Amino acid sequence: MSTNPFMKMESINKSFNGVPVLNDVSLQVEYGEIHALLGENGAGKSTLMNILGGVIESDKGKISIDGNEVKMTNPRVSQKYGVSFIHQELNVVSDLRVYENMFLGFELRNKLGIVREEEMCKQTNEILATLGVDIDPKEYVRELDTSYKQLIEISKALLHKSTLIIMDEPTSALAEHEVERLFGLMKNLKGSGISVIYISHKLKEIEEVCDRYTVLRDGQVVGTGDMKEQSLDALTKLMVGKSISEERFVQDHVFGPVALEVKNLSSEGLFKNINFTVHKGEILGFTGLAGDGRTELFESLFGYRNRYTGEVKINDQIAKINHPKKALKAGVGLVPKDRKENAIIKDISVIHNMSLSSMGNFEKSGLLQGKVERKKFDYYQKMLNIKVHNPQVTIDKLSGGNQQKVVIAKWLEVNTDIIIFDNPTQGIDVGAKREIYQHIVSLAEQGKAVIILSSEAPEVRKICHRINVMYQGEVTARFNGEDATEDEIMSYATGSKKEGENIAEYTT
Repeated sequence: MSTNPFMKMESINKSFNGVPVLNDVSLQVEYGEIHALLGENGAGKSTLMNILGGVIESDKGKISIDGNEVKMTNPRVSQKYGVSFIHQELNVVSDLRVYENMFLGFELRNKLGIVREEEMCKQTNEILATLGVDIDPKEYVRELDTSYKQLIEISKALLHKSTLIIMDEPTSALAEHEVERLFGLMKNLKGSGISVIYISHKLKEIEEVCDRYTVLRDGQVVGTGDMKEQSLDALTKLMVGKSISEERFVQDHVFGPVALEVKNLSSEGLFKNINFTVHKGEILGFTGLAGDGRTELFESLFGYRNRYTGEVKINDQIAKINHPKKALKAGVGLVPKDRKENAIIKDISVIHNMSLSSMGNFEKSGLLQGKVERKKFDYYQKMLNIKVHNPQVTIDKLSGGNQQKVVIAKWLEVNTDIIIFDNPTQGIDVGAKREIYQHIVSLAEQGKAVIILSSEAPEVRKICHRINVMYQGEVTARFNGEDATEDEIMSYATGSKKEGENIAEYTT
């Protein structure tokens, strides 16, 4: 490390309601460096970056930019000093157009105060072009896929000519080619002297793109150094305090009868000719790249979308599901992919987010039984290691990974016979992933039929008995979990191979 870094945070301390979250944390980032900030959910990464980004103020410590001490009293001040924060929970406004999001709070106006719409559209196009993205600046953001919303956030940072960009889990919603494009952009930014703080739980990405690392555990720095001098296993051990093995979590066992059977399911423009079965006690995986149609397929099976043809059988009975209430009644649950939009209500408490879909379990004579609700939350908190000091705080106060655990707790409490997890470990650290994998396997061992949708091939290989690969709305390959390799999965997910070439047809 140099004696004159671009950004230095020294002896940062922060407590909430008397509970320490950061304890004497120091971090420094060099000019033109990509620096990995690592740690488990709840380790203090987001709090530290919120202090740097001006979202909250530290209790103690100081921040220096380019050798000068600064006070980050709010996000606008932080941006003035060249710091942009791309949050994991995207801050785009869905009901505004792309260019309006790009210039929100910084609108271009003429001498009469009239908004210069065409100039903003022109500059938006220019910035998006640097990312290789073709989006109409006048498109409403609500019409865009999550991956494009992520790219708009990155474009905003470029628009404001930031000199330090904080990226919190930026690849969680990106397809592989978009990840490669992002990494290329980051390297170009580095070459032009711009620094990046990169937060991710995907250690292979960290290894590929980052120069140095800092690891937090329980609000303290436990390691820092050069990436080329540290192994991924050693980083994992720093993060969680122990090594994490890469073994498969599922074991072969005799499945029960078919719980769900799908025949020739199609929806124009989304998916076509989908056929599969899932048995009681089985974990069935679906993987591919962003936009492959798997989310839309299972949103249809859950009744969120009802324009499809084909046949669905649940427990050998034809099921007509055109609303989520009917799905729940039929015994189908869905942990959705988009936590912020579809899984939590950010303005209510953590504990109520857990119980929201199963209020009947906590009511008596129409009254909520608070003690019963709290007892059940304590059970799930211990089971899933949810890090929250007071479950009565609103859920937006939790890290993204801990929010995800609350969502999973909610659906465990609903207790359906068929449960679909769409990207269940999105934004979750390597240690917590292991805990969630164990609970998913436990569900199957209890006789539940479990379906996992994941963009991560290593994930479905670890926890699925069988795997379906999708490409452009079709199943292009099927594997037994122990037979699949990442290279083969990627060949089918990118369309370079097709189902007819997949001779490893899985067994039922």
